[in-house]
Amino acid sequence: MIIGKGLIALQFLDCDNDKIIFFASGVSNSSETDKNQFLREENLIRETLKAHPHKLFIYFSTCSIYDSSKYNSAYVLHKLQMEEIIKEFATHYLILRISNAVGKGGNPNLLLNYLARSIKDNKVLTIHKNATRNLIDVEDIKNIVLKYIESDIHNKIINVAYTDNFKIPDIITAFQDILNIKANISIEDLGEHYSIDVHELNYKFPITDKKKYLYNLIKKYYL
Repeated sequence: MIIGKGLIALQFLDCDNDKIIFFASGVSNSSETDKNQFLREENLIRETLKAHPHKLFIYFSTCSIYDSSKYNSAYVLHKLQMEEIIKEFATHYLILRISNAVGKGGNPNLLLNYLARSIKDNKVLTIHKNATRNLIDVEDIKNIVLKYIESDIHNKIINVAYTDNFKIPDIITAFQDILNIKANISIEDLGEHYSIDVHELNYKFPITDKKKYLYNLIKKYYL
């Protein structure tokens, strides 16, 4: 059973079966503050767990909990609360904390979607020079999730992210190089770096060179 129609949910259409719930219908905008949106997700989670208490419940949470600038945000606090509900009421679960997913389409507020649109529209981008973000291909997300399912590993919280973060200015440079467009940017000496522990993943990314991985993402999804 797949709950959701967004970027991540679509990756699992060919994996759909009656023993697993892929719950990918949650709040995806990290700037969200609307309590009704949070309540909608909570109610749907509770209803789904009640109706299917013995199925493997796979929930896509967020790595934003490691970002000090977002830790106390309504979005992060909500996601942590959803994790606790799942841990309490699901017999079998996998909670996957995802970094910044990159793929074709999806929410326009996703980081690379926003940057690509702004650069193409020649909008001014205010860039924090020291800020970093972790980007991961949705195909890698899918492969990681399937690996855990096949391994029959349950009742864990797993960080699903690339092996390193990317500086925002480096992401802008990659877009400029590949799209052959000069970005309209304003740089501020601000921003923070935060690390995501992925030592448990035991996953071999198809591209291990950091710069090549970044450039491949942009060529793959934004050309």
